[in-house]
Amino acid sequence: MELGLYTFADLDPNPATRKISPHQRMRNLIEEIELADQVGLDVFGLGEHHRPDYIASAPAVALATAAERTKSIRLTSAVSVLSSDDPVRVFQQFATLDLISGGRAEIMAGRGSFIESFPLFGYDLGDYDELFSEKLELLLKLRDSEQVTWSGRLRAPINERGVYPRPYQEKLPIWIAVGGTPNSVTRAGVLGLPLALAIIGGEPARFAPLFDLYRRAATQARHDPKTLATSINVHGFVGETTEQAANDFYGPQAEVMNRIGRERGWGPTNRAQFDASRGPDGALFVGNPEVVAEKIVAMHKIFGNDRFLLQMAIGLMPHDKLMKAIELYGTRVAPLVRKETAARPALAAAG
Repeated sequence: MELGLYTFADLDPNPATRKISPHQRMRNLIEEIELADQVGLDVFGLGEHHRPDYIASAPAVALATAAERTKSIRLTSAVSVLSSDDPVRVFQQFATLDLISGGRAEIMAGRGSFIESFPLFGYDLGDYDELFSEKLELLLKLRDSEQVTWSGRLRAPINERGVYPRPYQEKLPIWIAVGGTPNSVTRAGVLGLPLALAIIGGEPARFAPLFDLYRRAATQARHDPKTLATSINVHGFVGETTEQAANDFYGPQAEVMNRIGRERGWGPTNRAQFDASRGPDGALFVGNPEVVAEKIVAMHKIFGNDRFLLQMAIGLMPHDKLMKAIELYGTRVAPLVRKETAARPALAAAG
C-alpha cells in the first residue's frame, strides 16, 4: 500500500493576525514535500482552492518546484477542480510536471467541495455536474490521444488539434476524487479510473460499501477491478505520544472545521467529539506512530485500499511540528504499515 500526504497549504486568512507570509508558507510547503520524499513516503498531493485561507490555487506550479527538490515521491493534485478549469490546460500543466519530475505526476480530478472557482472563472453552478462530466471526457481523450476531436455543450469543440507536450509516462494517471456521492463512485467504476475517497467525518467503515459499488460498476463496464487502484484520504496527525499528537492537532483542525462549518451551517465541534473521532472507529488518525499505524492497517482490512493519504497540515499548524510529524510518519508509521500489508499485492495506480 502506498502511503502519502496531502494538503491545501493553509494560511491565516486575516492579514492582521497572520504570523507567516504567503511567501514563507509556500517555502514551508516545498520543505514539507522534500522531507516527505526523504523519509520514504510514496505520494504528496496538493489541493486547488481559490480562497484567502489556502494558497494552492495553482498546484502544478508548486509541485513542479518540489519536483526539482525530490527524487522518488509521486506528485499529484488533490484535487484539480476540473469543472471550472480547462482540460487542455490541466493536461498540459501536469504533462509538463511529468516531464520535469521524470514520470512522477498524477491528476486527481474532482468536482470541488468549494464553489469559489465557479463565479471566478465564469461558470454557472447550475451546470455543476455536467461541467465535470464533459470536461472529464475531454481530459481522458487528451490523455489517450495526441490528436483530439471532441465536442460538448459547455465548451467549444476541438477539431483534429494536437495537444502538447506529451507526458513522460505513456499514460498520465488520472484519479477520480469523491466525497461519498454514489453517482460519482459509479462514474469512476464505469470509466475504469482509480478512485480516491475522502473521509473526514463519521465512521469510516460505513463508507466501505462505496468501494463495493465502485468495483461492481467497473465489473459491469467490463473493467477488471483487480487492476483499479483505490485510496482513502483522511485527516490525522502523528506525535511522539498520543497525548501530544491530540493536543497539537486539535486546535488547528477544530478552527478550520468550525470556520467551514459556519459557512455551511454545521454545528461547532468540541474536544469531546474530537477525542471520540480519534478512537478506533472514528475518522481521525491521530496518535503516536504505533496507534496511527494500527488504525491504518485496520482500515486497510476493511477497504482493501491501495493508497492511504493523510492530511496533517490543517489550519495554522506550526511548521516545526508538522515537519516532526512527517518524519514520524515516514520513519516509524510507514515501516509498521508496510510490514503488515506486504502480503497483499499492490494494484495498478494508473487509470
